[in-house]
Amino acid sequence: MKKDINFLPVEGVQIVIARKENEAGEYDWQVFLINQNDVPIKTVFVTSKGYGQKNEQEQKTSTLRHFFTEINPGAYEVVESIMPDVFHLNNEYWVSYFIGDQIFDKKFIFVPDSIVEENLVTVPALGLEGILHD
Repeated sequence: MKKDINFLPVEGVQIVIARKENEAGEYDWQVFLINQNDVPIKTVFVTSKGYGQKNEQEQKTSTLRHFFTEINPGAYEVVESIMPDVFHLNNEYWVSYFIGDQIFDKKFIFVPDSIVEENLVTVPALGLEGILHD
């Protein structure tokens, strides 16, 4: 049962929504998972979804599930592309992974309108500008 599982705090794992300029001079946005730990993380599951309101109407996106066998220390994976059309929603990324036999689990939530120009920082691991959540 879930209550019998010892979940330790997540450290060294980050979710970043970063932008990259394309050939047309516009920005493409992607969600990245970065492993800043000194050890690989294994059996990595990421569930993503968006939810919230616009014009007093409830909105939600499809729930997507992603799997990565292993992410090495200092490495990253592209989780998915994300469209600016959903930046007004809560964008949630629920990450679960193993280090050895220990499971780790954390929800990363980008609140509505937090993915804006003013919040961009340089993300050295990616060499891109993005919104960092750790």
